[in-house]
Amino acid sequence: MHVTPNGPHRILVVDDEPDLEQLIRQRMRREIRSGQFEMEFAYNGLEALAKLEKLDRFDMVLSDINMPKMDGLALLERIPTVDPDVKAVIVSAYGDMKNIRTAMNRGAFDFVTKPIDFGDLRVTIDRTLQNSAVWREAMQSRSQLMALENELDVARRMQASILPTEFPKTDSFEVYANMQPARAVGGDFYDVQSLDQSRVGMAVADVSGKGVPAALFMMSSRTLLKGAAIGSSDPAMVLRTVNTVLSDDNSEMMFVTVLYAVFDPKTRAYTYVCGGHDAPVVVHADGSSTPLPHTGGIALGVLPNVSYRSHTVTLEEGDTVLLYTDGVTEAQNRSSEQFGLERLQEVFQEETPSRAEAATRMVFQAVRDFAGTAPQFDDITCLALCQRG
Repeated sequence: MHVTPNGPHRILVVDDEPDLEQLIRQRMRREIRSGQFEMEFAYNGLEALAKLEKLDRFDMVLSDINMPKMDGLALLERIPTVDPDVKAVIVSAYGDMKNIRTAMNRGAFDFVTKPIDFGDLRVTIDRTLQNSAVWREAMQSRSQLMALENELDVARRMQASILPTEFPKTDSFEVYANMQPARAVGGDFYDVQSLDQSRVGMAVADVSGKGVPAALFMMSSRTLLKGAAIGSSDPAMVLRTVNTVLSDDNSEMMFVTVLYAVFDPKTRAYTYVCGGHDAPVVVHADGSSTPLPHTGGIALGVLPNVSYRSHTVTLEEGDTVLLYTDGVTEAQNRSSEQFGLERLQEVFQEETPSRAEAATRMVFQAVRDFAGTAPQFDDITCLALCQRG
């Protein structure tokens, strides 16, 4: 069943308490009557599995832990064998952290505690369904991309269509990004995504290889990254999730380096994580600049079960954060000299950018001036965030 933003969303509630079905139907009657939710109920894990196998695809399972015949923890282990894409939320007694941790380790997306706060339950359901819809779309897009014919014009149009053309811009900050592929299609990509609580997610990435195969892998990686960002506020966990999927089915042994960051304009907190990618550079209002610490993560798609570590800095008024691919720092001139990080920092010593678009334009111009007539061997991508106070 195709999940649309407005529903109907199919939810399977699993609990052995006979009064819970009546309570949920009463407290969520508005969503049920409007067709936003379709509720199914089961009274133990075995009955839930039967419904999952026989009925149309569910978007979410809301399950108690303590039940006869098959408890919620055992159910969590069985759900992926029936539908690996369905999201599960566990219900447990307040303070039962041991079982809650076990449930999260077995794949639960979230949890709520008893007695159920229906306001909190609605928020949890909304977040879970949003993640489920985006993730299903991501997996569907990934499967479709892998099946596409190796045809240049199709890949070029698809690549151009998914790169953002509109960027966040407020009185306090703005974002802008651009890419110049070395070929008709490239392996670089960038993305900017609005997250909850007014936060903004942003990424630049570089796929191994060039041409159409790199572009297809790029589009798959970008879609997975976008879906994972909905489900986690921690950039390190976002990369871990994407890496798990890419590593699971990667017969071509391709990989992608990623720099993913989340900016909170309310606190000016800038949290980023490196997946085999160069760390950001912060250009200050006086023209000086600071390369931020590398977080040490490896490229995505190389190894499964890799942990990543994020780092947070607080931006000052007038700071500009630059995310870039190695097409910038490793650009070469006719003498085979590389542009390098030092030249990148020198770009802004005489003129500090006040606009994000101007910052990226200055980087591209400096690389072009340095390379001269030397051919461009790699994609060039740059993303800038300007903090204006």
